[in-house]
Amino acid sequence: MRQSESTRLRLKLIACEVFVRPACLAIATSPHTVDPTFTEKAAHDDSDRLRATIQEMIDRVDETRGYDAVLIGMGLCGNGIVGIEARSVPLVVPRAHDCCTLFLGSKDKFIAAFGDKLSAEWSSAGYMERGDGYLRESEVAKSLGLRDDYEELVRRHGEENARYIWETIHPPSRRSEIIFISDPDLDDEAFRAEARAEADRVGLDFRVLRGDQRLIRKLIHGEWSEDEFLRVPPGGRIRGVYDHDEIIALDSSTS
Repeated sequence: MRQSESTRLRLKLIACEVFVRPACLAIATSPHTVDPTFTEKAAHDDSDRLRATIQEMIDRVDETRGYDAVLIGMGLCGNGIVGIEARSVPLVVPRAHDCCTLFLGSKDKFIAAFGDKLSAEWSSAGYMERGDGYLRESEVAKSLGLRDDYEELVRRHGEENARYIWETIHPPSRRSEIIFISDPDLDDEAFRAEARAEADRVGLDFRVLRGDQRLIRKLIHGEWSEDEFLRVPPGGRIRGVYDHDEIIALDSSTS
């Protein structure tokens, strides 16, 4: 449901620092009052660490500030948000596997770009300017268990599904290109040139995908449609669904 234009909300944003630029742009144009906090990019390398960091930030939200919602500006991210609980303030979370979806602007665009190459390497201006290293492997592989051995995949998904997953994640030549997600609303030409130079250096193809800030903007502007955002009421907990549509849901044991 889209928030009424006449209702000004007070929102707390907890987002990965790779979204500093688009998040700040969206905050500047939002009809609501938004207080941002950003997590370190490196926290995403360890799902347990990321989960603990986010939960601690949620736990520290000051009730006296009168927040209407806590916004989580990241995706499933290798199960980093699975198990996260809302306290006295509800959460709003994008239905996204990882940062790729948020950079591209929709689940459909993510599937179109990465559906047959779930471990493709990609980068963006926001990712390149933060921390060490600027190539990222899609977190979908991790969240779906695609880094497990074949026997574990069979146990989790059944023989037929395990075979399909294994063949998808282990194509004959997996690393053939570097993908750069460009943001038409930001000046990222220098970052794009740097990524292209890296692709040339290692002898890989270079491909640019046109990004879109719509999901980040909708999150921060309070436009939370059910098909694109999960609302977690006070006391609720996030669970993973791991499909390409719902992605995350409310844990029924807490609803």
